[in-house]
Parts: sequence; structure tokens; C-alpha cells
Amino acid sequence: MTDKPRNIPRVTNLRESLVQREAEICLIQQTLSEVLTDLDLKTVLDKVASRARELVNAETLLIPILSDEQDFYTYRAGAGPRVNDIIGETMPINFGVCGWVFKNKKPWWQGALEELSEDERNRWEREAGTLILVPLQGKDRMLGGISAINKRGSSDFTRRDFNLLKMFAGIVSIAIENAMTVQRLEHTNKLNEDYRRRLKILNKQLVESNKELEFHSLYDPLTSLPNRSLFRDRLTQCITQAHAARRKVGLLLIDLERFKDINDTFGHEKGDALLKLIAALFEKHTEADQTIARLGSDEYAVILPETDRDDTMKKAYKLLEAMETPFRIDGKSINVRVTIGACVFPEHGRNVTELLSHADFAMRMARNTKMGTALYDPAKDRSPMGHLTMVADLRRAVQNEEFELFYQPQMDMRTKKITSLEALGRWYNGHYGFVRPDLFINELEQSGLIEKYTTWAIRTALAKAVELNNKHGDLKISVNISVSDLMSPHFIKHLGEIVGSQTYGRLLTIEITENLFLSEYDKLFEVLEYMRYLGITLSIDDFGTGYSSLSRLKKLPVSELKIDQSFVRDMRRYKNDEVIVRSTIDLAHNLDLQVVAEGVEDNKTLKKLASLGCDVAQGYVISEPLSSEEINHFMDGKPVSRTG
Repeated sequence: MTDKPRNIPRVTNLRESLVQREAEICLIQQTLSEVLTDLDLKTVLDKVASRARELVNAETLLIPILSDEQDFYTYRAGAGPRVNDIIGETMPINFGVCGWVFKNKKPWWQGALEELSEDERNRWEREAGTLILVPLQGKDRMLGGISAINKRGSSDFTRRDFNLLKMFAGIVSIAIENAMTVQRLEHTNKLNEDYRRRLKILNKQLVESNKELEFHSLYDPLTSLPNRSLFRDRLTQCITQAHAARRKVGLLLIDLERFKDINDTFGHEKGDALLKLIAALFEKHTEADQTIARLGSDEYAVILPETDRDDTMKKAYKLLEAMETPFRIDGKSINVRVTIGACVFPEHGRNVTELLSHADFAMRMARNTKMGTALYDPAKDRSPMGHLTMVADLRRAVQNEEFELFYQPQMDMRTKKITSLEALGRWYNGHYGFVRPDLFINELEQSGLIEKYTTWAIRTALAKAVELNNKHGDLKISVNISVSDLMSPHFIKHLGEIVGSQTYGRLLTIEITENLFLSEYDKLFEVLEYMRYLGITLSIDDFGTGYSSLSRLKKLPVSELKIDQSFVRDMRRYKNDEVIVRSTIDLAHNLDLQVVAEGVEDNKTLKKLASLGCDVAQGYVISEPLSSEEINHFMDGKPVSRTG
């Protein structure tokens, strides 16, 4: 009679354990049924976070996800109090318990202390009982982890909690990896919100998607004209055929004058409608064997196979005449003036790059002479890139590091001291002389050499910064890089190899143009965060001339804005430019950003900028760009003398 009451607690405990086990199994099954059929990564991670927190009765549950390069992790989801303050934060791989788990590919819980050295055990012992972190392992790589923090009820996590969470992570990893794969495909192929439906349909819709992608890669979506890529391909084919048949090819480059003013006056919607009408007009005057293409927002080109210079100019005059008739949109009459540059293969160039450059020069001749159109005249082309035969020379210059960096000082407006320098590339060629930076930089980008040049420039500027800092104290050197450099898969690796640590990174400022706002935001943010991790200061160059997005600007790890010199130089003459400068300074300071004004050429402008609260000035009133040796004299307070 006495045994039966004593067994009742055991039976009760067993029943409670079975009920708990059944609840856990139901929770896992429910989670699987939800996440395995959902391909939206955010939804999947949110559900996993909520269910995992419930499974182990955690106060807080966080899901850190590794970057593709596995050198950063970002908290992408969570459940519990104040998790919104943590979600979105990015950390380097060597930071915290997450870093330990990702590097060692092992889960973390209090049992992990037994595997650590005494020093490591002392370091992590306080966190062991309040934290479980298990990896999310994908098919070929680690995806991230699930971190449970502080068990509710003021007790520590048990081995049972650890085993449950580890099993749960292994089950949901496949759903998370599937959702990640879908997200990458969406990002790469720029598909719209019905992508998940397209992913499940059969080959017919996949073929249709490929056709759509092919169209967008070759045609302008607004006018349906061939885009720059298809234009270059067709011009290359025409050149090849003309060369074999000893025939000529005409090329026209057409620019719509002051089209920005039309957009500003009538609005972008009517501006787009006008562009369609212009494209239709050009097509009307284009023969079946000729190609009319849209190269940019207000730039078109026409390829004229088997056409000599006379017929090429006749076509140009015909298009000019056609554009004299006003366009009508919503009852409004709009006049559009065009400027046309013309050239002919092979007398004006033997490849696409040469012909485009010479047509562009002819277009500028036509604009300057107000003739409407002009044929390329080599005798009038005085630019170093006149014949664009320097690609081989550029390649050799990159290989042999024949470039030189000049340095233009930047002055702190309050202390009147030089606090930084901007590195500016220079190239002297024995045949062309000193080549304008905008010309050879553009050619480096076109020929795929820009990344090697940028690597050289950063390495050279950093070495100079170290030299000057050893002698003069704290001094930064800024280097301009292109968005194509930022988007290169090798950029982070090369930058890390050059800079190495924050000790050297703090000596550098990287300047990037506003065109970065048109780039892939997630990839861009990851690269900029890495540069900030290295201690590098980030600056937006030529601010006010590009495509700024304030919503993105405030989120990016940027420390500085550079006001474009076109506004600074004319701010004392034109009230609008002064307003732009004043507004930019106020905007930057409201965002806790430093402001640099470039193109400061006189003391009156310098004083005006100081009164507006500008932080730093750069321009000829302080110093022109100086060679490496000259900047040493300048920083030593010695006179800088030039012989030529």
C-alpha cells in the first residue's frame, strides 16, 4: 500500500515529460511545414527564430547569417525583447562567440568549455550557461547559426536544450539554404515579385524569362532601340565585313541639347514620352540595313553600312532637318535641338573605340561652331587621345607602373592647417605628352585595366601617407576609385592585402562618386562596411552632380561629402550656386558628415566658405597638385619651384 503513492510522482513526471516531448515534436513539425514551402528568406528566418525561442524557452533568440565571402556575419532575424536594436548589425568573423563557432565549425554551449584552454575558458566562462549557439550547416558551406540567450525562469540551458536546438538547426538549414538560393537568383536576375511562381513552373516559362532577360540586355527598355551593348556588337560586325570587302561604314553620334531642362520643365513622364517620339522619328529615317541605337539618356547613334563621307553627311543633315518640326505632347509644342558628330571607317578609325571617340569629338566641334553637325577632322583634334591608339601604351604603363601620383593639399578651415591630401593620377607618355586624367582613366575602364591601376594608386598613396605621418603627424591621403572597382569580386581581397589593419587604414580616405547609388545596394554596403572596418574614411566625391539618394546616404558608412568644384567656383557670381553650397553644408552637418569644398581658387571664396561653416577647403588658392618630391617641400614649409 505504501509503494503506490510513492510511484505517483514518477508517473506524473513521465506523463509531463511525454507531453513536453510531444509538444516539441509538434512544434518542429509545424515549423517544417511552414518554412519548407516558403521561399522568402526573411519570412523563413523570422519563423525559425520565433519557433526556436519557444522550443528552448529562451528569453532572446538571434540568427546571425554569414556573408558569401564568410568574413562577416549579420544578425538577420530574432525573437524576444529589444531584438530590433540588434537585427541588421554586421560584425567581422573574428568577433564574439559567433566568430568562435563559425571559425571552429562547432556549436557553443557550456559543455564547450571542456574543449578550451585555460585562458579561453576564463574568457568565455561567464557566458557559457546563458548562451547556446549552434551552426546552420548548408550543403557545401556554413550558412550561419541559431543563438539562444538567457533561459527564461533564471535557470541555465541544459544539455536537452542544446540537443533540441542542434537537431532543430539541422532540420531547418535546408529551408534556409533554399530561401537563400532563391534570394540570390532574384537579386542576380532582377526578377519581380512573382519570382517564386516562376521558379516552380515548367520549361516554357523559363524560356520566356530568358527571352525577356536577353531583350533587356540588348535593347533599351524605354524606346526598344538597340542599347550600347548591341550597338557595339553590330558596329564591330560592320567593321569586320567592311574591312574584308574594302568598303566604308558611316557613324553618326547624336546628342539632344539641354534635354535635362525639358525634363525639369515638363516632368520625367513627358520627357520619356518625348524620347519615344524621337526614337520613332529616327527609325522612320533609318533604312533596313542601318542601325539606330540609344546609348544613354540623351544620346543616340546611327550605323550606316557601305556609306562614304558624303552620304554620311547627307544622312546627318536629313536628321537635322527632321528634328526642326516641333513635337506635340498633351497639346504642348516642344522643340528639341540636336548636335550630330560624324565619322567614317576606315579613314577616321579602325575599331569601335576610335570611331566613337572621333564621332564624339566631331559632335563637340558641331556644338562649338553651332553648325548642328560636323565631320571628324583629324587636323583640328589636338587632344592627346586624338587617334585613340594608346591602349597598348596604357597596358604597358600599367604593367610597368609608369604612372605618378600628384598630391593636392586640403586645409582645415578652423585651424588653417593641412590635414589631408588628395592623390591625383598623372601619366606622361613619350608620344602623347601629359595625358589628361579623365581621358586615360576612361580608357583604363573601357579596356578593363582600371582595377590594376586602382590597386597601384592605393598602394602608392598609402606608402606616401606613412612617410608623411612619420614626419608630420596625423595626415590622411584620399584616393578616388570607381564604382566598377567597388563591384569587383577581387577588390576587398586586394584592399585587405594592401592596408592590412586599421593602423594603416586610418591614413586613407576613399572617394567615390554619387553613381554608387545606382549600384547593387547590398553588395555595395558590404564592401563599404569592410572598408570602415579597416579604418578607412569614406567620402562622396563631386556631390550634387549625380544621383544621390538621401535614404541610402544616411545608412551608408560615409564620413565626408565633397562639394563639386563647378558649384564652388561660381558661387560668388551665381546666387543659385551659393544656395546649393550652403544647402549641401547644412545637409552634411545634419547627417554628421564633414564637408570638403574643392575648386577654391581665391581668398574671397575661401572666406565665404568659412562663413558658411565649411570644414575643409581644397584648390589652387591653397596649392596646385604637387609631385611626391614637391609635396615634401610644401609640408616642410619650403618654397616649391617648378622648371616647366
